[in-house]
Order: sequence, then C-alpha cells, then structure tokens
Amino acid sequence: MDVGDEGKNEESNEMDDDNAAETLGSSSTAVSSSGNATGKSKKKKKKKKKKKSQKENGETSKENNEEMNLGGEDETSEPQVYLPGGPMEEGEELTFDSSAYKIYHQVQCGAPCLSFDIISDNLGDDRAEFPMTMYLATGTQSASGKQNFLIVMKMSELQEMEEEHSDDEGVIDDEPELTMEQIKHNGAVNRIRYAHIPGRQVVSTWSETGKVHIWDISQQFIQVNDENSATKTTSENKPLYTFTGHQTEGFAMDWSRTVPGRLLTGDCNKNIHLWNPTEEGSWHVDQRPYSSHTQSVEDLQWSPNEDTVFASCSVDQSVKVWDIRAAPSKACMLTAHAHDADVNVISWSRKEPLLVSGGDDGVLKVWDLRQFKTGEAVAVFKHHTEAITSVEWLPTDNSVFAASGSDNQITLWDLAVEKDDQQGQQEKPVDVPPQLLFIHMVSKW
Repeated sequence: MDVGDEGKNEESNEMDDDNAAETLGSSSTAVSSSGNATGKSKKKKKKKKKKKSQKENGETSKENNEEMNLGGEDETSEPQVYLPGGPMEEGEELTFDSSAYKIYHQVQCGAPCLSFDIISDNLGDDRAEFPMTMYLATGTQSASGKQNFLIVMKMSELQEMEEEHSDDEGVIDDEPELTMEQIKHNGAVNRIRYAHIPGRQVVSTWSETGKVHIWDISQQFIQVNDENSATKTTSENKPLYTFTGHQTEGFAMDWSRTVPGRLLTGDCNKNIHLWNPTEEGSWHVDQRPYSSHTQSVEDLQWSPNEDTVFASCSVDQSVKVWDIRAAPSKACMLTAHAHDADVNVISWSRKEPLLVSGGDDGVLKVWDLRQFKTGEAVAVFKHHTEAITSVEWLPTDNSVFAASGSDNQITLWDLAVEKDDQQGQQEKPVDVPPQLLFIHMVSKW
C-alpha cells in the first residue's frame, strides 16, 4: 500500500510506510529469479524495449525486456546469481527477469508520492483472472505546498506478463488504463490510510502542516468507475474532519480493524492521539496524549483482534504495546529495546501473535507477542544494507511478509522455510537466508 517505501524525510527523521514500496512515480527495474531471491548478471549486449501505454495526465506501463547474453562470443553461458550491492565486472549489467513475475506494471502520477494505500473493492480476494483491476489512494509531495493533491486512482486492463517465447509474441493486448480523481490538499501528504466505515469510504492524511484530515472519497470512487468520466479531474472538497492538536507534523497513523472509524495518529514530538467516531458522523479526539516514547513516533499498528490494544515504534529504538482501557499516562504495558537505531516501521500479523519491525540499522526482526516481555526477537534478518522503510504481513498467510528499504530493494520472506542441507548449495549464494524468497530491485530516476 509506497508493495520500495520509499523515501525518507530527513528533517522529520521519518520513513514512509507501509505497504511495501510506497513510492509512486519512481522508475523500477526488477532483479530476481524464481525461488531464490536473486538477480541475474550478464554481459551487456543490446536491449529491446516494448512499447509503453501512455494516457494524458498519467500513464501505466507493462515491462517485458528481452533477455541478453552473458560474455563475449560464448552465448551459452548461464546467468549468474547476483546479490544487491555485490561487485560487477566491466561490461556486465543487471537484466529484468520477466519469468519471475505473473504481472508487472508501473504507474506515474506526476509529483512524488511518499505513501499510498489499497482501496478495498468487491472484486474478490485471491483473484487470478486477467485482465485485473485495482484501486489506490495516494497523496503528493510537491515542492509547492499549495500544489498537492489527494489522489484516488483506478488501474484497469492489467494484463499478465507474456512468456518470453510465447506464440502470441507481437500480439497487442488491451493497453492498461489509468483514471484519477484529485482533491486539493493543503501541504504535502506524509502518510495516507484508507478505511471503510458504515456508509462511507474514507482516507486519513497526515499533512506536513501538522494537521490530520479525514476525507470522504465515496464520490471519487464512483467517478473513477464511470466510463463517461474524464481521465483526470480535480475537485476542492473539504475534509470531513481536521485535527489541529498535534504540535508538529507526523507520519504514524492506523485505522482499527475491529472498531470501524477508530483511528490512531502519532507525531514527531512523541505524542499519540486516539480518535473515536461519534454518533453524529464526526470524530472525538482525546486531547490527552499517549506519551511514553521519548522521541518521534514512527509507526502505529492496532491489534487485528483486540479492540483496545495497539503497538508503536519510535526513534527512541523501542517498540511498545499499549492498552487504551487504562488512562493515557498508564496505558503502556510492554516495552522492548527493539533495534540499535531508529525503529521506522512495524506490522502486526492478522493470523498469528507476531509483529515484524524494521529499523534504520537495516535489520528486520520478528517478535512473538506471547514472549515480548523477554525482549528477544524470535527471528532476526540482516539482508538489507540500508534503512528499512516498510513492512507488511501477507493478510492471507501466517508466515509471509514483505519489506522494503532505502537500498532500493523490496524483499519477500517466509518464516516457514528452513535450510535444506540436502539441496545443492552451488546453486545458492552463501549469504542468502533460506527464508528470503524473492528480491525486487528498484532503480531511481
């Protein structure tokens, strides 16, 4: 929901979040091979590019670069495993391995977008038929604060990747389509989160101005599905509610999955505020902050099955677990010194009592909340070479999660995988943890 994070705001010492790969509008090149979280290194020959589909005021593209040969006259040489950050010989380059993907598209919406979230629809989970459709909400970070927008977008006609030697090569499929509805937003959007509450589709936005807004995007969702609507329109809707009680900007934000309309927001001054919906369709924000952290609150996560429990992480290197049944000054129940650097992001599994955290140290840690008092993580992964910017559990699996980092990698992990001593080790790089399933490598503009 930017699934590469994701840029870092240096002044606020905060990363964007949460849906692995939260930066929209960045050029990306995949570096991967099936099953082994690796890429391919090949001698540079020549490259052919497939046509891109462009639409006025926005574009989507489908990547399918042809494979290149390795090494001079010897065109039978096998591709070599490459780990991000490793050395490359002169004349070698990384190539896009299309066989690793069922679907791969890019979307560009103008100004950089630090955060996005998936808008739920009624098209079904685990969908497998092509072409596909998906909906996103995002917000821009324009250089001019008055030129920022909340964007609702629909991406449709998303086709499956063509096989490299498909008999249908050269056949033009329906081009991907992008439709956007924009709402003017005062200040850059630090983070955006979607929620469906009775009778409304809403998003909350953290603005660089220090204000938190809640917007009704129900009409925008209808308009992006209207075939007669323009490809891109802009409106000046007012937010449903705005909270000005934070004394500075922030990034941490999460909607409750068990209490519709309940929201948490955390700022760079270490304060967390609780929002509760009112019967009149508005919100009441408790002015008493949850303030056990000593530095900026970076991320928040409600428990997926307990109405009153949430977790937070901070620049103070800790992860905390809270219970709102207690007064704010006494609500912090558990604290762990989680990382040896800022803790940027956390994600709470919907299937198991597990929490994954990622820090500025580039380390991923998995915590069993039943053993949280010990302060010891049940799994530690040191693959990323720079700060972790986003983590997210797979909603339908109890052991799989994704992560992204400032090292331009998006990684997929499976805790259920164990090292197989019987498997040929020559096929695997020595430093790859067996739980690391896949690497998608993102290149900057």
